[in-house]
Amino acid sequence: MKIAVIGATGQAGSLITEKLVAAGADITALVRNASRLKVDIPVIEKDIFALTQADLAPFDVVIEAFRAPEGHEIQHLQAMQHLMALLEDSQTRLIAVGGTSSLYSDETRTKRLIDLVDVTASFYPVAKYMSDAALELKASDLNYTYFSPAAYFDPAGLETRAYSLATDIFTVNASGESYISMADFASAMRDIVLNGTHQREHISIYQN
Repeated sequence: MKIAVIGATGQAGSLITEKLVAAGADITALVRNASRLKVDIPVIEKDIFALTQADLAPFDVVIEAFRAPEGHEIQHLQAMQHLMALLEDSQTRLIAVGGTSSLYSDETRTKRLIDLVDVTASFYPVAKYMSDAALELKASDLNYTYFSPAAYFDPAGLETRAYSLATDIFTVNASGESYISMADFASAMRDIVLNGTHQREHISIYQN
């Protein structure tokens, strides 16, 4: 299995990359700046919007951990649209590091968390465009997995392995908390990739 990680130098992307490398996976980093890469693996040094079908053709799995720069949050949607176009009619699995805003608020699946967010909130643009990207991906014919973290996605949190996966409905633990460390998220991502689970699903995660 050949795996590509787009955004392998970012916070989540770097942890996912390190977990997959430690597991012995055949992995290539697709990054804008190869000098920031923390592991010694093959690299394609390109902006996400410069990637071509030929760049992605060798890979069985593409993990999208792209983070749009501040002020350009629409790139979350544009990047997803670009990747979807490149992978159209392919068998490549596209796994997105998603956002919480795309999750449904309850079992009725009538409202998503983004529908409950104040449009004046500072994080609204990121949440809006990531949730829009999730909708487009889920409506596609691609072999996708959209993986939403908990509401508090902690870059400094410890790896506990004490987490649960859930559906596309926002879920909290017994204490009413929605928390996951990036380390635990990366571990779960590694398992999803290597075990081939949760294909064509929108899933989420939270610490028990």
